[in-house]
Amino acid sequence: MEKKIKELEGKIKGYREKVLKVKEEINKVIVGNEALIEKFLACMLSRGHVLLEGVPGLAKTLLGKTIAASMSLSFSRIQFTPDLLPADITGTLVFDPRGMNFVVKKGPVFANFVLADEINRAPAKVQSALLEAMQELQVTIGDNTYRLEKPFFVIATQNPIEQEGTYPLPEAQIDRFMAKLLVSYPEKDEEVEILKRMGGKEEPSVRPVIQKDEILEAQDLIREIHIDKRLLKYITDIVDATRRPEKYGIKIKEYIMYGASPRGSLYLSLVAKAKAFLDGRGYVIPDDIKWMARDVLRHRIILSYEAEAEEVNQDQLIASILSSVKIP
Repeated sequence: MEKKIKELEGKIKGYREKVLKVKEEINKVIVGNEALIEKFLACMLSRGHVLLEGVPGLAKTLLGKTIAASMSLSFSRIQFTPDLLPADITGTLVFDPRGMNFVVKKGPVFANFVLADEINRAPAKVQSALLEAMQELQVTIGDNTYRLEKPFFVIATQNPIEQEGTYPLPEAQIDRFMAKLLVSYPEKDEEVEILKRMGGKEEPSVRPVIQKDEILEAQDLIREIHIDKRLLKYITDIVDATRRPEKYGIKIKEYIMYGASPRGSLYLSLVAKAKAFLDGRGYVIPDDIKWMARDVLRHRIILSYEAEAEEVNQDQLIASILSSVKIP
């Protein structure tokens, strides 16, 4: 096993350098948010979609556009509005008078990188137009189903403070996002740097530094990273503790209405492998699992009325779980 891991680490080295160059390009435009960028790259390498949440003006859209620009991928942006229709995302059949037949007009979802901007501004039926694409990598238009080109990523942004004119994401859809990343305010010195970069004559730009094939190969390599069966049990213990916390001696049962689904366990194992890849390792350690546990689980835990009344949030509950579940 040790020999196999060493060989894998040799393969990882070249692809890891490419991914780190992507990070360098992003840092030319985005100031700070180092951990956020690394977590996004981990999700991308794990073939997962990302939900970005933060107040307006924190460069959520710019982050998505910059990451896409640093890769040789097709990109589309969908601005979600209350009057948007599902066909505006997936595409529709259009009558061609010359041929007297219907032809397919594909929507913006047919791209490698789809930015769903302010996704919570559109009704549930529009949000759900992404469901099939996100889960099955395919879109049905009329009687025909069309495969999406790999790699395929959806990055959605939403504003947590504005409630008027917004629609909460359905649970079935929010569970399709590998991680929910929170975008916070920059530090004071970082904000000064933002003013310098964005207030000049020319705004910073990025160049593509990784090819489509290299991304696909890196994704395949991550699946080969070794994770010990004891760590797999550790992952399932963490997720199970969101459903049955009393089993692990954690007194938070009254705050949780529903715990995380098995998809949470799967995604947690994949991002742990991606973290090992980013660190140049061919094996997973416990810290890799804890690194993104909050991001993978926070949108999968449904709070009870007691939690809302006492202002207890998901991150606090996950912190209690991580500090209580025994590390192998």
